[in-house]
Amino acid sequence: MHAYFYDTKKELPAEFGDYLVVSDTAVVELDMCRGHLDEGPDVTCPCPRGREIIDPINHFNNEARKLGIPVIHVHVVNRKGGIDDVKGNKAAWRRVFPMTVGPIPNADMHNIEGTKWCEFVVNIDEKDLTVDTKKRLTAFYPTDLEFLLRNLKKNTIVITGIMTDCCVLSTSFDGSNRGFNILVPRDLTRGFNPEMEDAALSIISLHLGLVVDSQELINKWEEKSVLGTRIGK
Repeated sequence: MHAYFYDTKKELPAEFGDYLVVSDTAVVELDMCRGHLDEGPDVTCPCPRGREIIDPINHFNNEARKLGIPVIHVHVVNRKGGIDDVKGNKAAWRRVFPMTVGPIPNADMHNIEGTKWCEFVVNIDEKDLTVDTKKRLTAFYPTDLEFLLRNLKKNTIVITGIMTDCCVLSTSFDGSNRGFNILVPRDLTRGFNPEMEDAALSIISLHLGLVVDSQELINKWEEKSVLGTRIGK
């Protein structure tokens, strides 16, 4: 099994074996919803690069499910009337992001409960889990994600989705600070642009966890599962 450390691919030493225990692992997928990934001028917070990973994430999630790894879909859902954000203490992105990308005309409707913007664009299985109380960049605040992971007895989280240099990076920091092993498949996350994605993944590899290729991770999981089955027999 290999991982990328500051963009250099290296074989993992045995000491990283705890990152690859299938039974200890959950997938935490971030913000793959219409409010980011639809097309058109009324998209509430456009992340167009994220459309590239919809099908790859569907494939990865399906392979994880086959191995009994839970898939947790996390996204923002804001209350009607804007009290969570627009009329309260505004998230910083609402003020700073438009300074670079320009005005976002429909931003006040971002993932308002009951609207189409909250709908996921990835496939949802009936056994999947959902966390819909995310209000800021990290999937851990102010949600019950940590409570859910502890109850599932999962020590390793595979973080996928959008945006690499924003929510993925923030969630990786929070997850690592809480003692979880962090895995980020670099082909299953997209950000503002390739340069920002590379920078975020480099930070993760330097300080927070393992940056990997999704198919190699699946292959390693399958290998370990087959070996475990043989030993069990």
